[in-house]
Amino acid sequence: MKDGKTNLEKKNPFNERYEDFKTFEKLLKRKTNQDDVPAALEIKKNIPIYSGQLVRDYANSSEKKQKLLTEWSNVFKSGAGIIAITNAIKSSSVIETATKKFEAIIKSEKINGNSGDHFAKPGANDRIWNSLQKHCMEDPQNFIDYYCSEIIALAAQSWLGPNYQITAQVNSVNPGGEAQKPHRDYHLGFMSTEQSANFPPNVHTISQFLTLQGAIAHCDITIDSGPTLFLPYSQQYKNGYIDFTKEKFQKYFNENSIQIEMNKGDAIFFNPAVMHGAGNNRTRSVKRMVNLLQISSAFGRAMETVNRKKMTEKLYPHLLELVLKNKMPFRLIENVVGASSEGYSFPTNLDLNPPVEGKAPKNQAMIIIESLKAKKEPTLVFEELKLLDIRQFS
Repeated sequence: MKDGKTNLEKKNPFNERYEDFKTFEKLLKRKTNQDDVPAALEIKKNIPIYSGQLVRDYANSSEKKQKLLTEWSNVFKSGAGIIAITNAIKSSSVIETATKKFEAIIKSEKINGNSGDHFAKPGANDRIWNSLQKHCMEDPQNFIDYYCSEIIALAAQSWLGPNYQITAQVNSVNPGGEAQKPHRDYHLGFMSTEQSANFPPNVHTISQFLTLQGAIAHCDITIDSGPTLFLPYSQQYKNGYIDFTKEKFQKYFNENSIQIEMNKGDAIFFNPAVMHGAGNNRTRSVKRMVNLLQISSAFGRAMETVNRKKMTEKLYPHLLELVLKNKMPFRLIENVVGASSEGYSFPTNLDLNPPVEGKAPKNQAMIIIESLKAKKEPTLVFEELKLLDIRQFS
């Protein structure tokens, strides 16, 4: 202790980070084998591709569903870090209607001067922040048809478990739009290198387990139109939040990243620690529109504030009608509730909102599911949600 520092201070984990480019290169030389992803239709450039119809079939079998969830979880953690699903949104009319709604929102927001992007130059693209809530308020029925998707639900469950929180942002990359700077994503990926270095190594590991990234194609996406560039397996490099901004890592990405084409309605999901970035749109006429899904663990903080009570009240009458007329399987209705309502009971005011049945108080999603099963009138449900707000936040 001659220098006045204890052994503990000398071994401060905040400072024990070392660039290891050789390990990084070694990790990225791995290959995805069919034995590792038995449910995949094929493997393209190390990314397992799944049939949307097969996934929907698996959702009807608890045994097959569990095997698929395990397979996807392994891919996100220790495999390529990325999965793609063809025909994820089954109905083309659902996608086309949603696209028209998004285009109208973009046009309206341009008039009001809304713009900006995390990783792209101004003007390279058009963005809709909080497209989840705006979509819901603009066309509740289309929102239901879109987010009842078993594929979105299963992808989220495979990485995050239940009670996840969906947020979404539409990104429409204009012709000539330049590529994003390669990056990791939320949480630590949205900090400067200096800021992220303030968090110890264990947090750098945990960050990727709190979020799942996704994208749904709203047009046919050719390589020329600039689909997302990926470095499969890069999520396994421990020091990525610090090192991926460095020139040698950026250079490696530019020389070795891969892209896959997507058709309208296809989806891709990936670990947010995978190094990635939207590509150059080299076309003269294609506006490459995707709906970017950022799905957060119940135990994390979502990026955007979403008025889930407002969405829930907008959707409930439509969901109730589907129940009364038996127009949609209840498991799909539960997917919509999972995408729109708050499914986690905390934080709350436990003086006013103590657990009565079980260890946690009721939350929005529980109230909605119970109300739909009981076929409650909307006014009664809205009053119950109002009282829940008072109990939680007073």
